[in-house]
Amino acid sequence: MAKAKLTHLNDAGQARMVDVSGKEVTTRTATAEAVVRMSPATHKAAVQGTGPKGEVLATARIAAIMAAKRTPEAIPMCHPLAISGVDVAFDTAIARDSKGRCGILARVTVKCTGRTGVEMEALHGAGIAALTIYDMLKALEKGMEIEALRLVTKTGGKSGDWKR
Repeated sequence: MAKAKLTHLNDAGQARMVDVSGKEVTTRTATAEAVVRMSPATHKAAVQGTGPKGEVLATARIAAIMAAKRTPEAIPMCHPLAISGVDVAFDTAIARDSKGRCGILARVTVKCTGRTGVEMEALHGAGIAALTIYDMLKALEKGMEIEALRLVTKTGGKSGDWKR
């Protein structure tokens, strides 16, 4: 079996940004999600907007959009993309876990027309949404947990569509 060539290293083994100029321009989308687990009391404050730092979900929505747009500043080798849209949705009614903790699911969908995908932008947005939820509620509960940061779907590009 031939050894796969690493795309982000040059022939001398040094880091490089992949040249995507030869790739086809296509419409690309990606959706990612993350879950923040917390006690029922903390969850209630988040949903009602009564946390000590104010409106949790509105702040997390803005943070997710900003994060998606600024992904190349946080993740080394990501190309700056002309993102055409970011949609952020929250599900506050997901089932309790085995410990009785409630959860808030943050789902981020990113779209662009370009030569490379937006998976990292969607993942970055979902992760930052979860971190913002934690930050906004940490005065109420330090034991919250962020779990299940994952890609849900992606469309476009040479590798085609993918769904979890």
